[in-house]
Formats: sequence, C-alpha cells, structure tokens
Amino acid sequence: MSEDEYRFLTLRLLPVRATVDQVGCILNCTQEDVHALTREKLLKPVGNPPPNGKKFYRTKDILDLAGNSAWLARMTNSLYGRNREKNHYRTRTNGNRNGHIQAA
Repeated sequence: MSEDEYRFLTLRLLPVRATVDQVGCILNCTQEDVHALTREKLLKPVGNPPPNGKKFYRTKDILDLAGNSAWLARMTNSLYGRNREKNHYRTRTNGNRNGHIQAA
C-alpha cells in the first residue's frame, strides 16, 4: 500500500466524491478495473461525464457496494472474466499457453 493510499484510507472523514484512484483504493483494484466496472454498469459515476472525462463516484455508494457480498461476488467474477478474455487473446496471438514464442 502506498503512502497516499494509506493516508486516504485513514482519513476521519472521506470526501463525498471519490476519483477513480480512490475508488480503486477502496475496492482494492486498479484504475483499469474501475473503468471496466463502470463500462459493465457495476459502478455509476456521479452526473453524466463525457466518455473521456474525469469521473467521480459517490463515496457512500462505493462503501455500501463494498459491504454487499452479492455485489462483491459479481464485481470479482466480472474482473475474473475480463482477465480471462485478456489472457485468451494473449495466448491466441502468441500461439501457446504460457505466452512464450515456440522455438522452431
């Protein structure tokens, strides 16, 4: 855990709006994961941000979702599926399962 993450998690009062980095810190996932969860409608940003704009999330909603075991299972399964697809694409492009190019 980085010093910034530690400082954020130990605040007495969390900010009302959380950035993608802060949401990732709360949910223990990466920025890419937060963007993927948003695309899959498991997370909803505040307002109507443009697709390439900075997104904010309501901190209370994130904490409530993190406390919901059914949602947490859906989030985890979604991330597993995303990683499975990425790995499948990687193995298809390299030609074998371990990601190394086979010697002739």
